[in-house]
Amino acid sequence: MYVKTQKQDKDKQGRAWQRMLSGRRLDLLDPSPLDIEIEDIAHGLSRVARWNGQTNGPWPFSVAQHSLLVLALYDCIQPRAEQRWRLAALLHDAAEYVVGDLISPFKAAVGTNYKALEQRLDSAIRLRFGLPALLPDEIARTIKRADRASAYFEAISVAGFDVAEAGRIFDRPRNLVCPEIHQLSPSRAKRAFLERFRILAPK
Repeated sequence: MYVKTQKQDKDKQGRAWQRMLSGRRLDLLDPSPLDIEIEDIAHGLSRVARWNGQTNGPWPFSVAQHSLLVLALYDCIQPRAEQRWRLAALLHDAAEYVVGDLISPFKAAVGTNYKALEQRLDSAIRLRFGLPALLPDEIARTIKRADRASAYFEAISVAGFDVAEAGRIFDRPRNLVCPEIHQLSPSRAKRAFLERFRILAPK
């Protein structure tokens, strides 16, 4: 008599891990900090396009570049922030190296399963790099403020929105000036992200 094994049952359900270029196998449903490498994150984020790729210029505006912009804006909001919270700002979208960058309306349509997966990845990434699994509320709110400001500046700089439309949808940031945006190739975006990470990461 043929009896299915647990492994065969799991295989039938489908693979729930991704092989990274580093050789790591990241469990997507139960990610371990031990399987997370910054090179994989930087490589993936430099190739994930913001705005579903609907941006002008020769290169997509990548999540790696967005992360650098959010860090720059966070520094403007909190110029005396601790290094670890600046690192948290840089890594605020790091889970997107696995789950991609869904635009906000689509995230709402997908629902809670996507958000739960993203939150588990976020927690594992933060633990991997010496941050708390959950950020203090004040830090999280300030990073979110920088993130929203970044969306506004990206909208008018690279995503084809006029100022009035962007202001209605994203709220025009107050007392913040956007650094000039130059879209980078994936290789340059990856290098810039890694350079900033190495300055901020615990030694």
